[in-house]
Amino acid sequence: MINIGILGCGRIGQVHGTTLRGMVNARAAAVSDVMPKAAQALGVTLGANVVTPDEMMADPSIDAVIIGTPTTTHYDLIHAAAAAGKAIFCEKPVDLSVDRIKDCLAVVEKADVPFMTAFNRRFDPNFAHLQRQISEQAIGSIELVTIMSRDPSPPPIDYVKTSGGIFRDMMIHDLDMARFLLGEDPIELTAAASCLIDPAIGAVGDFDTAVVTLKTAGGKLCQISNSRRATYGYDQRIEVHGSTGMLRADNMLENTIELSNASGMCKATPEPFFLERYAAAYRAEMAHFVDALTKGMQVTPTGVDGLKAQMLADAADAAAQDGMIKSLSL
Repeated sequence: MINIGILGCGRIGQVHGTTLRGMVNARAAAVSDVMPKAAQALGVTLGANVVTPDEMMADPSIDAVIIGTPTTTHYDLIHAAAAAGKAIFCEKPVDLSVDRIKDCLAVVEKADVPFMTAFNRRFDPNFAHLQRQISEQAIGSIELVTIMSRDPSPPPIDYVKTSGGIFRDMMIHDLDMARFLLGEDPIELTAAASCLIDPAIGAVGDFDTAVVTLKTAGGKLCQISNSRRATYGYDQRIEVHGSTGMLRADNMLENTIELSNASGMCKATPEPFFLERYAAAYRAEMAHFVDALTKGMQVTPTGVDGLKAQMLADAADAAAQDGMIKSLSL
């Protein structure tokens, strides 16, 4: 039995806690949050002890920690967990600074503890199947990848102020997905971005609409588009065009019913947001983490994957600001 401590009892901590409650080879043994009520509520739900982060790190019975706290706290918690010899499951981004991420990874490597960056979309059943089809040459050689991600509505402006911006907060998932599907790191990046939805976002120096193009050494291209507004639901689609065909992963709809009548044909809207859309992915990524710890296997995505996604996000933000093509060395 793997005993896991949950750091952060908000939305994502609750998701992971619920997953652990349904597992037979792992359990949430302890929870911690700066908000006592949140920690107490999740602790009661999971039958877990409510502790401080220091108490969690000092407890030899805790094998691993889930870091689901605000990004600004990740650096110190990673260092503490590594020093305590705990396996680490860290939500993205690892940190908003590439240099601080490198520092974290050096500490993790020295401590020789497993470290997983939680890019949950790699574990989405549809996206994972699409990647396997690419690996099996179902469409020959990749030529063009198109990734579309659109949120139903912008986040609160207080969140935007500390998020690191649309490239580091939102598109970072798609930048990791691009590497996952392309099978090689991009060497060139271009970006364009605007504020078309909420003027308050532009007022704090961020964008709400963005496009990035990536190019690999082999000439493969990837287009990524993000928007903070989709009036029809949570829009998550991928298309991969290859030398012998095309693969496409469409939106997950609220139901599969299609109404046909004299007015036309009508389907349900996409799932409302990420918790519903990626419910299966969250379960699968935690199952992978626990399975890897149980069997002594390498976890994935690794800390290096988190680092490279952050480097791409930084390059995209810089390119959107100055309009220059960015050469990459990941």
